[in-house]
Amino acid sequence: MVHIKSAHEIEKMAAAGRIVAAVLLSISKQVRPGISTADLDATARDLIGQSGGTPSFLGYGQPPFPAAICASIDAEVVHGIPSPNRILQEGSIISIDVGVYLDGYHADAARTFAVGQIPPAVAKLVQTAQTCFWQGLAMAWPGNRLGDLSAAVQAHAERQGYGVVRELTGHGIGRHLHEEPDLPNFGRAGHGLRLETGMVLAMEPMINLGTRRVLMQDDGWTIVTADNKPSAHYENTFAVTDDGPKVLTTWPGEQPA
Repeated sequence: MVHIKSAHEIEKMAAAGRIVAAVLLSISKQVRPGISTADLDATARDLIGQSGGTPSFLGYGQPPFPAAICASIDAEVVHGIPSPNRILQEGSIISIDVGVYLDGYHADAARTFAVGQIPPAVAKLVQTAQTCFWQGLAMAWPGNRLGDLSAAVQAHAERQGYGVVRELTGHGIGRHLHEEPDLPNFGRAGHGLRLETGMVLAMEPMINLGTRRVLMQDDGWTIVTADNKPSAHYENTFAVTDDGPKVLTTWPGEQPA
């Protein structure tokens, strides 16, 4: 069942989203060679706690996720587990996924950051994941269909020659971190659920430099590309409104691609 949110509920989610954005902005300034993913997780925990929120991911699922952020390096697509032994290296990329629960509602977003100087081909991949989100978001008007968003993401990624992950999707979000509907990054325009004012969704393109195929690691969480090539991830929570989509998880001055 899809839960339609009131304007009051969307504002509550926006408050959670502002914390998510603040965490991502702070982490973006910390990402550098030599720092551990556990250090980045500690930053997220501190900021979320100081803001009165709770990490949405901590303890989520089975096995329970052990951290406040997902920190996925290079060929790790999503759900990388922070560790003091995971030290960032020059030339890598890292995707940071953050969820915050505040006053009864969740918000969720992800960014992929460069660690120092990265190869031009990888920089283009990161930029494409971001652009895919904004291409899909442009279709998020009442009366359009989920497939319009999905098709826009897929078309832009595949025009650049990238693999679009199919086993993982975006999702509805609200009182629960994951709600109906699923929002794939591939699909057919004109198909799927019709968008309504008050829907709140987390759209999250996951784009691979090589194959779209992925594998689950033994930890039960981390998902990697099957060919070990890099993957980039970009996500925001947004509300469908009569005036167009309203993104709830960007920081002031952050510009769409």
